[in-house]
Amino acid sequence: MNKPNRKGSNMPTLATTVDGLKLPNPFIIGSGPPGTNLNVIAKAFKEGWGAVIAKTVSLDASKVVNVTPRYGKLHADDGKEVIGWENIELISDRPFHLWIDEFKKCKDMFPDGVLIASIMEEYNKDAWIEIVQRCQDAGVDAFELNFSCPHGLPERKMGAAMGQCPEILEEVCSWVKGAAKKPFWAKMTPNITHIEDPSRAALRGGATGLAAINTIRSVIGVNLDTLRPEPSVEGYTTPGGYSSRAVRPIALRMVMEIATMIRKEFPGRSLSGIGGIESGNDAAQFILLGADTVQVCTGVMKFGYECVKPMQDELLAFMAKHKFETLEDFKGKSLPYFTTHADLVKRQGERKAAQKAAAAAPPKKMVQADGEWSGDEFVKQSDALSRGE
Repeated sequence: MNKPNRKGSNMPTLATTVDGLKLPNPFIIGSGPPGTNLNVIAKAFKEGWGAVIAKTVSLDASKVVNVTPRYGKLHADDGKEVIGWENIELISDRPFHLWIDEFKKCKDMFPDGVLIASIMEEYNKDAWIEIVQRCQDAGVDAFELNFSCPHGLPERKMGAAMGQCPEILEEVCSWVKGAAKKPFWAKMTPNITHIEDPSRAALRGGATGLAAINTIRSVIGVNLDTLRPEPSVEGYTTPGGYSSRAVRPIALRMVMEIATMIRKEFPGRSLSGIGGIESGNDAAQFILLGADTVQVCTGVMKFGYECVKPMQDELLAFMAKHKFETLEDFKGKSLPYFTTHADLVKRQGERKAAQKAAAAAPPKKMVQADGEWSGDEFVKQSDALSRGE
């Protein structure tokens, strides 16, 4: 456990407060299998995760039927390292009343642990209000609204089908705003041309903050022996959600775009970064681009819950190297270095022109007589004489 530092102590701390939520560190279990029941949520808290977002729940789980296999992996050339991961897994298939019981038990077991409920409903105001009220009555500390699952439920106008429509997104967030007594984040889909548009709509609707990105709609590959796309279920498949290391550059770009928009239009709103985070250095990059916290889901499935310890150590080492005492000290510090291509051309042209002018300048004459020595140039003249220039 990292102890909060005292100002001037030069000892970095990972402790942070986001939207009133006091976290021992910024590493959050992302919604998915690592938060699929009380047993695994308890494991996460015991291992020291800063917060846990449970697997997405809805009022009616009877329509949720998972298949197997439901994961596909993309390996590096060595055939061992997993760099991409596709899933066609749905939201929780467990009855809502069981989740309510487990939320209560979890808060009894870990009263200081930050438990976040991920919720998803159809385009129905009463359903959204009911799920919010029942979850917060069970003691959850915050909500994440799943507007971004890329598969499985678009036919019910849920997940990404809702998150791709700014007008609906703003309306639903306003419903939740009216019912929620806790902070709530809107989880954004990357399967859209400009992620700032739905993000802006969610914040207009009252979302306390945003989370980005969810998985990228994908096909992991085709088996060249069977000629069937994977993961193959009875010989067939459906496009799924892509995650793991391979999506990190895309996630970083979208986090940068959202953070830039928040700074200009919604200062003070929070952002939780997601996408291929597997190390403390990965987390540092997301925070440098404006994230307050980072979420890990696929990484936990690859390396286990204990991966949070080396991630914390590496992030602390990064902070110590740069003499950052808190996460706020470097949050968004890299954002000012993004510009337009036209500006890049201008900057490079100015640098080359300066170099050319310097190269064209006549060489300085070496001192030949005592009267030529200059007090302003004394060191340079001495050095030139020593090199015979």
